[in-house]
Amino acid sequence: MGRWSLSWPSARRPCSRSPRPLRPPTSPKHQRGAATPPRDPMAAAAAASLHATAAALHGAVSKSRSAAIPQVATSVRVAAASRRRGSARARGGLVAARAAAVKDEAADTNSGGHEVLMFEALREAMIEEMTLDPTVCMIGEDVGDYGGSYKVSKGLSEMFGDLRVLDTPIAENSFTGMGVGAAMKGLRPVVEGMNMGFLLLAYNQISNNCGMLHYTSGGQFKIPIVIRGPGGVGRQLGAEHSQRLESYFQSIPGLQMVACSTPYNAKGLLKAAIRSENPVVVFEHVLLYNLKEKIPDEDYICCLEEAEMVRPGSQVTILTYSRMRYHVMQAVKTLVNKGYDPEVIDIRSLKPFDLHTIGNSVKKTHRVLIVEECMRTGGIGASLRSAIIDNFWDELDAPPMCLSSQDVPTPYAAPLEDATVVQPPQIVAAVEEICR
Repeated sequence: MGRWSLSWPSARRPCSRSPRPLRPPTSPKHQRGAATPPRDPMAAAAAASLHATAAALHGAVSKSRSAAIPQVATSVRVAAASRRRGSARARGGLVAARAAAVKDEAADTNSGGHEVLMFEALREAMIEEMTLDPTVCMIGEDVGDYGGSYKVSKGLSEMFGDLRVLDTPIAENSFTGMGVGAAMKGLRPVVEGMNMGFLLLAYNQISNNCGMLHYTSGGQFKIPIVIRGPGGVGRQLGAEHSQRLESYFQSIPGLQMVACSTPYNAKGLLKAAIRSENPVVVFEHVLLYNLKEKIPDEDYICCLEEAEMVRPGSQVTILTYSRMRYHVMQAVKTLVNKGYDPEVIDIRSLKPFDLHTIGNSVKKTHRVLIVEECMRTGGIGASLRSAIIDNFWDELDAPPMCLSSQDVPTPYAAPLEDATVVQPPQIVAAVEEICR
């Protein structure tokens, strides 16, 4: 051990075995031709409407495959996508297996890439995946002609039609439920929340439907749905528009969560999420949409279960994600000038955690600082700290620390808003304390 010790049990790794899915019912009453109770007329009408909508969508997208899709000025990769509609798609585990190799190949390319803002990178991802796969569609408020609140879907309705880029009423529970139904019928919907805080109205659909239907149907249904949208503390957006819903969704079984922080990983994570057979929630920060970065022209994806090494170091491991990545990197400049050598990891995958990358770093530095914008009580940091203690207790030379937002509604006044969120001087002070 190091300079501190407590009589806690040694590290125990959690069981990786997942529960066996329920078998489909085989009793006589479920056999073909058996008598079934009469259906409610309204339920029958709703089911018929869903089937008709799905059939119309499939018919429309099938016709669109043979028709020329009008293009807008985007990137070399977007232009090339229309020439490769018949290419094989990587799905499920293949997405994770290929991600590292594809990223290396993209990094080695001599094309030089092109610069995009983060919202443009997300838009490119949508265009490429909708071009390659006619089952990919987009659902949400103002995603059509208006182009989305942050212009992620700008021009998509003209390119793919209003059946694949579907404007909805202000009814999050309804259109999220419709997205789940579309996924059950074989489509790959991307549901946009105009603000992630609004998706609390769809919590039942996300929890009881998205996360559980694959299991409760005995594996008969897959739910390949992506739920994405802006969240986090912005610039005086007020309490209701400054929600961080990571802590709300992390306990839902069957749901994956990722948080993008750069144009590169925003595009790669969204493409991987669309190709995944699992329901994935993609968290985008409202203040990062205008970040600019050069990304490859070639196709690439990012692994949904893999953290990113931002800066190698030797003295302390700093784990962060989303906007706090930039607060941490500001603090790192000060720490390096003071003689410290911190290692910075963007965890990216909020569920499940990449304990392989995190564990290797902890075994090297023996000290951990977690920096998040989520709430302190029941947040991502609390879960991550618990996982580190459970798995790497014997590697720690100091108690893992966690810097989180204050457990208060986000104020509208700018000075008070800043006071609720972790700032770079706090990160510097925490590193100095943990390395003392």
